[in-house]
Amino acid sequence: MTKNPYQIALISLGCPKALVDSEKIVSQLRTENYTIINDTAQADLVIINTCGFINEAIEESLDTIGEALNQNDKVVVTGCLGAKRDLILEKYPQVLGITGPNSCDEVMSIVHKYAPWTPQSSKTSTNYAIKLTPSHYAYLKISEGCNQSCTYCIIPDLRGKLVSRPINEVLQEASFLIKNGVKELLIISQDTGAYGADLHNQTSLWNGEEITTNLFNLVTYLSNLKASLAELNSFWIRLHYLYPYPQIDQILPLMAAKKILPYLDIPLQHVNKRILGLMRRPANDGDDILKRIQKWRAICPDIVIRSTFIVGFPGETAEEFNELLSFLEQAQLDRVGCFKYSPVEGAKANSFPKQVSEKVKDKRFHQLMSLQQKISAAKLKNKIGTTIEILIDKVKGKQAIGRSYADAPEIDGVVYVTNAIGLAVGDFVNVTIYDSNEYDLFGKI
Repeated sequence: MTKNPYQIALISLGCPKALVDSEKIVSQLRTENYTIINDTAQADLVIINTCGFINEAIEESLDTIGEALNQNDKVVVTGCLGAKRDLILEKYPQVLGITGPNSCDEVMSIVHKYAPWTPQSSKTSTNYAIKLTPSHYAYLKISEGCNQSCTYCIIPDLRGKLVSRPINEVLQEASFLIKNGVKELLIISQDTGAYGADLHNQTSLWNGEEITTNLFNLVTYLSNLKASLAELNSFWIRLHYLYPYPQIDQILPLMAAKKILPYLDIPLQHVNKRILGLMRRPANDGDDILKRIQKWRAICPDIVIRSTFIVGFPGETAEEFNELLSFLEQAQLDRVGCFKYSPVEGAKANSFPKQVSEKVKDKRFHQLMSLQQKISAAKLKNKIGTTIEILIDKVKGKQAIGRSYADAPEIDGVVYVTNAIGLAVGDFVNVTIYDSNEYDLFGKI
């Protein structure tokens, strides 16, 4: 077969969901025998998968496009910012092509135009042929888009309405990943709890059995798949991006039974009833959320709860912000992230009255994170003297870095191992914790 002469560079920005889109593009490029390189200056074509969620992400994406164009005049833009075509063309009219997110076929059409190559095979890659994560963990995207109408968010405008993948297709990909050595599956989407809602009880055939597409069934069959395929002491299934729907309670017993990790990533965003109403979030108020957290902890005492919050939402008063701080004191969440409200173009909340100044946003951000830092430090200090299982992510000499079930990659804390002789990336190992700080643990085998 004649060698493909073209070299393609790909830069992937944004969240894990965007990374999965990049994986699809790379998989198809490799299927057609294009060479993937990191050097944008030497590439015959540069593909940039952008993020457009908040203003900081938009600026980063635009800066990345500009930097690439300074090195190479053949640049293709895809991803969430690609949905804002005019914004890109206003600043960079010389880009060769622009597509929105989850658009591998459109990207490949542009590639074929500017790096024309006719493979001898018309084979199409699978959605999971090549992963851009380390080999021991992988993101498994179960749906695209979102049916929510949160007033601070433009994701439905960028990625469209909810489109769930058939459950047998997801299980097939999971099976492939497990068989190929993945030790941790991270289940992602824009709205994981709504998985299957758009399919209205549609069933799919899996191993001779008709299965209805919904989150509970998916988690159940993933845990069965893990038990049947993973010849490992441990295998982790981690759920991300769960809205606080009532049906989330159904999966808590599965966490308690260790069928999936007892790790609940549930972005609450706020706890004040008025602010939640303005945000159009599916939660009542802080008291209701606290009751649910107590219920979750009663069902699954080992549960780790991660959440994110927005400060400085239009109209947020000092009293309403203090209500959020009081909630954090009471809830004692394990992992917390915070965003300052970003008036990204197209968000409905931008037109709300009483916009909060950047100075006040900054102050509230630091107050919240300072409080949570103290909570996190106290929780981790309680781990000293305990022995926990961790998954090794990096090894350098006698030291290693791993994660416990409480830590998602690139998001949460890590566990530093000081006597890591003989360990390899992807190993599960038990370590005894001897020290901690605000976010991380330190342990020895």
